[in-house]
Amino acid sequence: MSLSREEVLHIAHLARIGLDDEEVAKFQVQLSDILAHFELLNELDTDAVEPTAYPLPLESVMREDEVRPSLPVEDVLANAPLAEDGAFRVRAVLEE
Repeated sequence: MSLSREEVLHIAHLARIGLDDEEVAKFQVQLSDILAHFELLNELDTDAVEPTAYPLPLESVMREDEVRPSLPVEDVLANAPLAEDGAFRVRAVLEE
């Protein structure tokens, strides 16, 4: 499939990009080549291939949620620049 100059300009308009005449000619060839590759893919027999959203099986890499003892408050706050009443103290970021 070969794209026309007008089709390339329409695509550029949709993408909100400006193209000069040289770029239009360049993209006309490149986009036409890309579409030709997709036409080759359409020729493949995929009747025996089950449709899927992902080519590989999905596997969770997250660990299971387990209840475990927390760190002591003193250890958590040991390296805090500011601490007050067992909590982190931070400077106010909102103006009044």
